[in-house]
Amino acid sequence: MLFNFREKLNSRKFLVTVEVSPPKGTRFSAPLEDACQLKGVADALNVTDNQCSIMHMSSLAFSKLLLDQGHEPIMQLTCRDRNRIGLQSDLLGAYALGIRNICLMTGDHPTCGDHPGSKPVYDLDSVQLIELVRKLDSGIDFAGKSLDGGTSFCAGAVSGIDPKNTLQLIKLEKKVKCGADFIQTQAVYDVGMFEEFIEAVNHLEVPVIAGLIPLKSLSMAEYMNKNISGIHVPEEIMLRMKDASSPIEEGLSIASDTIKELTTLSRGVHIMPIGSHKNTPRLLSMAGISGK
Repeated sequence: MLFNFREKLNSRKFLVTVEVSPPKGTRFSAPLEDACQLKGVADALNVTDNQCSIMHMSSLAFSKLLLDQGHEPIMQLTCRDRNRIGLQSDLLGAYALGIRNICLMTGDHPTCGDHPGSKPVYDLDSVQLIELVRKLDSGIDFAGKSLDGGTSFCAGAVSGIDPKNTLQLIKLEKKVKCGADFIQTQAVYDVGMFEEFIEAVNHLEVPVIAGLIPLKSLSMAEYMNKNISGIHVPEEIMLRMKDASSPIEEGLSIASDTIKELTTLSRGVHIMPIGSHKNTPRLLSMAGISGK
């Protein structure tokens, strides 16, 4: 089967990617069922790599399971758990198994997760990891030695959306210069803030896919504002959630309104449903986004 996420990136199509998590165990039927609900809706599925430092099945293994079911995975890979040897080994293995899309990131510190005593690696940072991938693409390893067969990855990176965070903008520019093919951002609630961010990075000429986490409650919105650096939930949205008779439905309505505004600002939307994958097709329909 021909997967063409890279081709869609090179078109002017408004893209939809959706985040899915591997199981915490070996029973994978439930997350595969979540993924099945997204067929014909998502252009690709991001497979998390021990997200929030909580141990799950490997991103590589679950990406292969999705691939076998006819989905196009974007395998996330963090610097937290592997040194440069392990990173290269997993990337070569993923490519050999047919995985062509990856998203590279630093990874949350283990103290955030369910194995707080785990020793973090961080042998490389996310910029160096992109450099590593481009070396594999050219047929050499990170030490400059020839490979018996190289790779050709479509490699993405992640970014916050605070237009005033100079260090973040500098790092994003480094990622693009090192060869990032696309950027997926943290969740957008303040579209005006995102528009300022896009203006700040337009010169990079890289596809930016805006992150979106549908709100489920007022307390969730309050948590985002208080605890997630770079995310701003505007007062108007807070009031909508406060007055809602059905917070989940109001959250979907807010997300739909946001997607409609993002269609003119970004190359797509990256939905992080946090366990509510069944609502994603309806959300996209509400936003007027057709099937894939």
